[in-house]
Amino acid sequence: MSRQEQKLKTRQNIIHAAFSLLDENRSLSAISLREVAREAGIAPTSFYRHFKDMDELGLTLVDEAGLALRQLMRQARRRIASGGGVINTSVETFMEFIAANKNVFRLLLREHTGTSSAYRLAVFREIQHFVEELTDYIIERQGVEYRIAQLQADAMVRLVFSAGAEALEADTKLRLEIGERVKAQLRFVQMGATTQSFK
Repeated sequence: MSRQEQKLKTRQNIIHAAFSLLDENRSLSAISLREVAREAGIAPTSFYRHFKDMDELGLTLVDEAGLALRQLMRQARRRIASGGGVINTSVETFMEFIAANKNVFRLLLREHTGTSSAYRLAVFREIQHFVEELTDYIIERQGVEYRIAQLQADAMVRLVFSAGAEALEADTKLRLEIGERVKAQLRFVQMGATTQSFK
């Protein structure tokens, strides 16, 4: 392995270590550099070869979480293309993601309303990317004007994030119930968007 590859691998280990330390009781601000270094299997001084400080690591985690969400959306689209219903497939893919990546989603939820303005802005930006991708998809699928597609996408993302927050600590049965409820709510939004005329 080259030196550059080793550096990238260590950087990824630091990111994974930080994600693994987040749980329902601990936010980004509650974890220390020493803890992250220990979890990643490196000396604390080595941390600075990869990140300026914990704030820079935190912003990187938000970027990674946003990227994971966008990749999730693309995965849902591939499933839809092979015959799945849009809303059913999207919600099921999202709920699977939350069950498998609780700390990634927990980070976005918590830092969206957290004390750090830099983190709040970064999360807002990631959510907006998600809304924009969904807006483009709605325009492509439904042929509606941008303003209606954007409002529909924004409402859908808010509903899904809210359902995701509930599903985080839910058992499988309750997560399925939450999924069914949000599917119905998303259909209401979709029906409203297709019949609503905006003045």
